[in-house]
Amino acid sequence: MVIVGELINTSREDVRLADERKDTEYIQRLAKAQYEAGAHYIDVNCGTQVLSEPELMQWLVNIVQNTVDCPLCIDSANPIVLDAGLAQIKTGKKPMINSITAEEKTFAAVLPLVKKYNSNIVALCLDDNGMPQTLEDRVVIIDKLVGELMSNGVGGNEIYLDPLVRPVSTDKSAGVEVLKTLVYIREKYPEIHSICGLSNVSFGLPNRKVLNQTFMIQTMAMGMDSYILNPLDRKMMGFIHSSNALLGNDSYCRNYLTAYKNGLYETSCDC
Repeated sequence: MVIVGELINTSREDVRLADERKDTEYIQRLAKAQYEAGAHYIDVNCGTQVLSEPELMQWLVNIVQNTVDCPLCIDSANPIVLDAGLAQIKTGKKPMINSITAEEKTFAAVLPLVKKYNSNIVALCLDDNGMPQTLEDRVVIIDKLVGELMSNGVGGNEIYLDPLVRPVSTDKSAGVEVLKTLVYIREKYPEIHSICGLSNVSFGLPNRKVLNQTFMIQTMAMGMDSYILNPLDRKMMGFIHSSNALLGNDSYCRNYLTAYKNGLYETSCDC
């Protein structure tokens, strides 16, 4: 299971203010807290700061990589910003790029960066026709993305397919279509990872955390092996460890037991 910590993002008010004030200590604390909570990558996104995004990305990347001993996920819709951030990465820590799509212009701009920096890549199920709704729509995009990435020398284990989650509040089958897509990925491309951000599934509905947590468990059962999420959410991380144990992905439940011993679970149930 790969966890990408999502909190260093200028769409969050606290991070935006820290960036404006150049509050290095706040960014350091946030990076360290995510790493200690179990994040394997720290996502860095400053996309709301359009005018200063390249410089801000460089500033953030240098702070985070000097604070925690884990690779970074460089997150931007702008290839210039991706390049600026990736250029700061120290050798020995294979980065992740978030993201590439099957849109012709985006693919052509981001693929050279994947190859230049030998990075892992989040590949969004999106093409020039827009965001897919059904399994059939996603299959066409997935096959195109995988085929073109691998034919350009990107290894299957370096690809993280994001099926793109739509809100169930606007489409009752949105969650089911993602689950079916995960089965397709697992069966046709077993060497390729799948990843998503969970929060979109609950958009517009009350009690969103419960929906996100439930959908996380459902997607894990269908083969999802990576998530972009808040690792400081103890309940979510607890469900990840327990689900991994129940799905046979945790030999002798070692990770689950370690999480328990480290106090992740606030109460025990001797059922």
